[in-house]
Parts: sequence; C-alpha cells; structure tokens
Amino acid sequence: MSVEAMQRQAENYSYKCCRVLFSSSVLNLCELVALRPDLARLKKVLYFHENQLVYPVRKDQDRDFQYGYNQVLSCLVSDVVVFNSHFNMDSFLSSIRSFMKKIPDHRPKDLEQLIRPKCVVLSYPIQFPDVNSLLPEHKRMRCLQGSAETSRADDIITPQHAQQTSRSEEDLCKCTSVSSTVLTPVRGAEPSDEVKPLHIVWPHRWEHDKNPELFFRTLLKLKEQQLNFHVSVLGETFTDVPEIFSSSRHLLESNILNWGFLSSKEQYLHVLSNADVVISTSNHEFFGVAMLEAVHCGCFPLCPKALVYPEIFPEPYLYSTPEQLCKRLQEFCKRPGLVRKHTVKVDTFLFSWTFLKPKFQTLLASP
Repeated sequence: MSVEAMQRQAENYSYKCCRVLFSSSVLNLCELVALRPDLARLKKVLYFHENQLVYPVRKDQDRDFQYGYNQVLSCLVSDVVVFNSHFNMDSFLSSIRSFMKKIPDHRPKDLEQLIRPKCVVLSYPIQFPDVNSLLPEHKRMRCLQGSAETSRADDIITPQHAQQTSRSEEDLCKCTSVSSTVLTPVRGAEPSDEVKPLHIVWPHRWEHDKNPELFFRTLLKLKEQQLNFHVSVLGETFTDVPEIFSSSRHLLESNILNWGFLSSKEQYLHVLSNADVVISTSNHEFFGVAMLEAVHCGCFPLCPKALVYPEIFPEPYLYSTPEQLCKRLQEFCKRPGLVRKHTVKVDTFLFSWTFLKPKFQTLLASP
C-alpha cells in the first residue's frame, strides 16, 4: 500500500473504537504499522493462507526474496500468527533459518523461536452451499445413509484423525492393489453405475505448481489402454498457461465434458455434483478449498500423500506415486460403481464457516 493511500485513510477514518487488526500475510504488516502508528496499539492478527518461503519456483533465483522477508517481519510485529493448516505453519517456521541465510551479512538469529509462541492453526472457513437439488440420485441416497452413519461419533473422521485409519482400513491399505478394497459399498446406487463412464474432474488454477503435467500424463495413459472416462478440466487461467493444456485438449477431445473456467458458481457446482472423482496433482498446497468443495458435492478425492493432504484426508484417498494414481484410476474406469457407491470419510462440516465461526470470534476478540 502506498504512502499516499496511508495518508488518505488516516484523514478519512478513525480507529479509536477498534481493538483488533486482522490482516492477510500478503500485506506487509510491518510497513503498515510504521506508516500508521495509530494502528500499533491494536491487537494485530496475521492470517497465513500460504507462505512465500516454500512457494515452488522453477529456479530458486526466480524467488523474490522480499516477499518472504516481508512475511517474516510481519510475524515479528503481529500479536497472533494464524495458519490455515499445520503443514503451512511447520513449513514456514522450519524454513526461516535457511531462508535468512540468503542475506549476505548480519543475519538475524532465533527468529523461529520468537515467532512460534504466537502461532496457532485455524482452518480456512468455507461457506458450503446446499447442493442437494444438483446431486444425482445415487449421491443423494449416499448422503442420506452417510448422515445416519455419522450420527455416531466414532464414525466421524476429523482432521486430527485423518492420519489414523481403523484396523480394517489399515489391513486394506496393506493390499498390493490399492483399489476397490478400500471402498465401502452403499445400497441404492443406480443400475447404470457400471455402464456410465467415470467422470474425472480437475478444479485447480492452470499454473505449474498444480502439476498439470502429471494429471494429463495419467489421463493419456488411461486413453492408451482404451479405458472409458470423461473429464472436466476447470479452474482459472492466467497469462502464463502451461503448454500442456493446449496439447492435451487436442489429444483428449473425445473425453472432455467441460474445459476451462465456468462463468457462474452454480455451473461449477453442477459439474462437481455430477463428477465421480476429483483429483489433485499439486506440488504446492497449504489447504485446498477446491478439493473440499468437490467432496462436499459427493466426489471421491485422490490426493498426493504430501503437503497438507494427509492432514485432511484419510489414507484411502492418498497416493504416493504417479503409478499408484494411475492404478487407482484404471480400476475406477473399469468399475465406476466403486466410487459411486462409496461415502467419503471426510466430514466437510469441520471446515465450514458454521463450525469455525465461534473460533474466529474468539480469535478476533479484544485483548
């Protein structure tokens, strides 16, 4: 924010009644407080939805040191530092020391020890819409049974439990074939479940850190094996779109149902509600709103066993290698009823604004 903007706000606004300043980590909080000393007395809460210390770049010299340095300084000035996931917090704190080694001389020390006591984790709150009217019949029936099952506390998988599978799931995960054995059938699926092609959706930004190369490479392997599937490639595009999108669109033309950014939220939810499997191939993810929205719409998630994903998704929804991802999709293409009969063991309510609102109210309470 410019000095002129600071001066203009100082003239037009009074913060005498304010007690808390809530800011994103993309803001240089240190600079803000220096330019607006009247804000220094407020309780300063800094929220990290990402961190620049570990943001993936093609070459390390492409990394803008100033962005990461600003985030470290903002932490020092803040009273509370909030991260949207444990992965985000741990990756940031553990990278401070090596990041500061890029300073030629007079490197500050023990910054992690100064910042860590201020840190807490609070998930990003998602406003999940009511999608019941958009869901196909087999998903609606699944939701009804899932609601009955999760009324018992021991059936709910929370983020804290995401890495702790039940004994039966552990046994199943040891199987050499990571496929239908991890799925729980539910009565009421449509008779055409094994006839209608599997619908795969990829709802991410069209940028290199989302690793679209792995996604398209996997789909082309499925196509080479003459497996039947449909695909919807959603998400926002920016100026630098990886070339893999244009080349893959041509090769997958007969499989594509939707391609590119959808103009309305309702259209987006409609596609998610009619998809079977949602896939992440990301090299970079601190939370993953798109994956949780898709799960809310009844999609079976497949995510890397890395980054934030093990914090949210139980073992059956994680893959460790590209080969495992391809193997899972091969099985699902051959037997799409497996995913259509499965109730995903992730309670999206725990990431909703309804659930998290009291926690944010406590966070933003006056000191």
